[in-house]
This record gives sequence, structure tokens and C-alpha cells, in this order.
Amino acid sequence: MTINKLTSEQIAILAQHLERWLEIGLNTEPINQDKAKEAVSLVYTKAGLPSPQYWVFLDSPLQGAIAAAILQNNGKIGAQVGAQVGAQVGDQVGAQVGAQVRDQVGAQVWAQVGAQVWGQVGAQVGAQVWDQVRDQVRDQVWGQVRDQVWGQVWGQVRAQVGAQVRDQVRAQVGDQVRAQVRGQAWKACFGSMDAAWLSFYDFFKCNFALAEKAQGLISAAHNCGWFWCFENVAVITDRPRKINLNDKLLHAENGPAIEYRDGMSVYAWNGVRVPQHWIEDKDKLDPVEVLRTKNVEMRAAGCAIIGWPKMAKHLDRKIIDGDPESDIGALIELRLPDLPEPGRFLQAICPRNGPICLGVPYTSDIDGLHINDVMAAQAWISGEPSSEYQHPPIRT
Repeated sequence: MTINKLTSEQIAILAQHLERWLEIGLNTEPINQDKAKEAVSLVYTKAGLPSPQYWVFLDSPLQGAIAAAILQNNGKIGAQVGAQVGAQVGDQVGAQVGAQVRDQVGAQVWAQVGAQVWGQVGAQVGAQVWDQVRDQVRDQVWGQVRDQVWGQVWGQVRAQVGAQVRDQVRAQVGDQVRAQVRGQAWKACFGSMDAAWLSFYDFFKCNFALAEKAQGLISAAHNCGWFWCFENVAVITDRPRKINLNDKLLHAENGPAIEYRDGMSVYAWNGVRVPQHWIEDKDKLDPVEVLRTKNVEMRAAGCAIIGWPKMAKHLDRKIIDGDPESDIGALIELRLPDLPEPGRFLQAICPRNGPICLGVPYTSDIDGLHINDVMAAQAWISGEPSSEYQHPPIRT
């Protein structure tokens, strides 16, 4: 029976449903291992798979990814696994993978896997079964809800619940953690960080008896962090110890924005992931390093971290045209230490990202005209000829 619209009672509980799932997605309490086992067992059951016999509990997705690589490679923790770990670990660990991660984190994980699994199950550890979990749960749940819920209802719940949870949990937290842990990440279930799509389906499960197959993943979101599903073995990791938000954005000015109990961390400024030393050693952060960063949002974050008075003083700023403290901004020149000529930049206040500083050429490659004022700089940034550019009255 097709559902055409929500009742007034169902509309009234959307806000409560949203708040409940935001709490789940941003939960930093240590997990209860017994409840986590029950939840992950239900994931297997709903996918039509036997529950695991053995359990590995670890502190972070980084440790979980290493454990998954060990299990996938039949217990080998030599060069092959070391190479996989290198692919899984993001910029923060970088060159320290071989010396630090394998020797410290890797040893901790191997002790857990060896003690809890390998001595007992050995070669009985089978392949990862996430494909079956995905096919049996995600795809069937998606199809069931899609077929029975009319577009108006779908869109209303997605806009009021799923999208908002996604923005605060998945985009601000989950995606940042995934950027730190590669390789094995796509084979993981994300537990509490799957709150975005699970909040959406949980609404239909609670109110329309749809999406029953998602119950295991919903329960896992309540009770654990990332987890990996193998035949006979499940690897379960804890939630973060700390999640810091500035309004709705991941942000911390004096330490990690996301921190796990083993020290795995993500640093962010107003929702933008930045290198650790930009936060931990901000007083020594070189403006030249920030301005050379290719990512525009990272450049804006770096400028905000340093502060434009310091940036301008250090780089001998010259204002050619405009007001750098406005939305339209100013065309400025900065003298970079290793360049013979000053570089030209558009400096402005972006309503979303705060202070921005974008490089511009002396001559536009769009219309061939010299860029001598701020509107010409704005036109070039927007990819338009100066004669056609109109600055928007309201920018978001």
C-alpha cells in the first residue's frame, strides 16, 4: 500500500527523531562490548549469515583497518600487510607508517587478533562478508522503502532528518575519519557514523513497519563504532573519545576535532580538515605554506588560523583596490619570499568560510584584460569576462 503523505502526528515527531539520531551519531561514550556483540550479531542474522564465533575489540578505525588487513591476509603481518597499512593511513601518519604504526599500533592490534582469534580459529577465518551484508540489507531496505513511499513523503523525511544528520555526522565526522583510514574503509560498516542513512530508514521502520532488515545496522549504530564483518570473526571498534563542533561544523582551535582513545585524531577548522601542525603549532605556521596550499577551503582555514593582520604584516601586503574586510574584497599584492615579483590575490570575507585569499594572474586568460581592480579579480575567479561579471548581492 503506497504511502502518500505523513500524518500530523508523524510530522510532529520528526524533530525528536532528528535529535535522537544526532545524539547517536555524535555519541562519544565508550561502547558496551556485550551490547555491541548483540547488535553486530543481528546484522549477520538480518543478512542471512551465521553469527561470528570470535570477536576482536579495538580502540579506533585505524586499528580496525589494520586488523581487517591482517585477517584478510591470513594472519601475515609482514611486508604485505605493512604495505596495505600504508595505503590505509592518511596524511596525519604519513611517513611514520613503517616506524610508528606497524611497530606500535600494529603490535597492539596483532596482540588482540593473535590472542582472541588466530590461536583458536586459524585458517577458519573466511573472507570479508560486507558484500553480502550490503546486498541483503542495504539494497533490499532501499528497494522496499522506495517502492512503498511516495516521493513527497520520501523528500520530507530526507530533508528534515536524513540530510541534517548527514551534514553534522557523516559529512563533518564520518568523511573526515574515512579520509584518515583508507583501503579497508570501504569494507567497513560505520556504526554510529552511519546515522545519516539509518536515521532516514529508522523513521519508516518505526512508523510504517518498513525497512525491518535494517534493524541490525540500526542497533549497531546505537552500540558501536566502525566494524568489519568476516566469516567467524567480527572486528568492532570504539566510538571517538571526543568530537568538537563549532555550531554545526567540526572545529577545534587547540587540539584534535575528533580524537579516539588510542590517539587517532582528525584536526579541523570550521569544518575543513587541516594538518595537525596547523593547529598544534599555529604560532609557527608559515603564511607561505598556507598560500601555496592547492585546496581553496584549506587556504581559507589557514588564513583564519594565522589571522589576517599577521598574514598581511608578514607578507608586506599592498592593497591595490577594494576593502579586504568586505564580501567583495580587495585586490592585493603579497611578496612571497621565493618569488622575484609580488603575487596578486583576491582577499575577502566569505560568508561561509570566513577570510579567503585566492591567487589571481596579472592578466586574465578569459578576456585578455589586465586585472587591476577587485571586480576584475572577482570576474576571473568566477570564470567570466570583466564586462559580464555582476557581483551577487547576497553570497552564501
